[in-house]
Amino acid sequence: MIGVFHPGTSVVHRAPALVKLGLLAVIVTTVALLPSLPALGAASVVVVALFALARVPFRVAWRQVSPILWILAFAVPVQWIFAGWEAAATMGVRLVLAVALAAVYTLTTPVTATLDAMQVLLRPFRRWIDADRVGLALALAIRCVPLLADLVREVLDARKARGAEGSPTAFAVPVIVRALRTADHLGEALMARGVDD
Repeated sequence: MIGVFHPGTSVVHRAPALVKLGLLAVIVTTVALLPSLPALGAASVVVVALFALARVPFRVAWRQVSPILWILAFAVPVQWIFAGWEAAATMGVRLVLAVALAAVYTLTTPVTATLDAMQVLLRPFRRWIDADRVGLALALAIRCVPLLADLVREVLDARKARGAEGSPTAFAVPVIVRALRTADHLGEALMARGVDD
């Protein structure tokens, strides 16, 4: 279940996981604070350049980012109604960029490298914090973005096959049920490996 690593030899692949985690946190925070659409447009160019620098094929990148568009199809109109078109567009671009940045990280960094980075980062606090558990939690959180994207894609394919493309219920209910079922399976797998408290 874990692991969408896309092997490569680019400078992004070779960069230490700890450096990439730090940059991911800084860039996502910066994107969240950018006040205008032109600034977000410039950030979008940077994100596209990161994908190019990592030599990630367009098809692979699109598979990671595209499912968020279906979520935005519901969220953006609501934001538009309550806060106006500019706020809705800003929110939409911010979310797409955050997902894209997380995708760059997961596609260029093995989960084991993330776990090792967390152990290094938390080593000074090992008296109070279990670095292995924190690293596992972080790896699972990062992995959940593309995992949820896969669930959304499967539901969309099933909707098309059943001819229920116009029904929001036929989309939302299966996604929620599959997400909960996957969470149960993950919990059982972790418990079987002794990670149960």
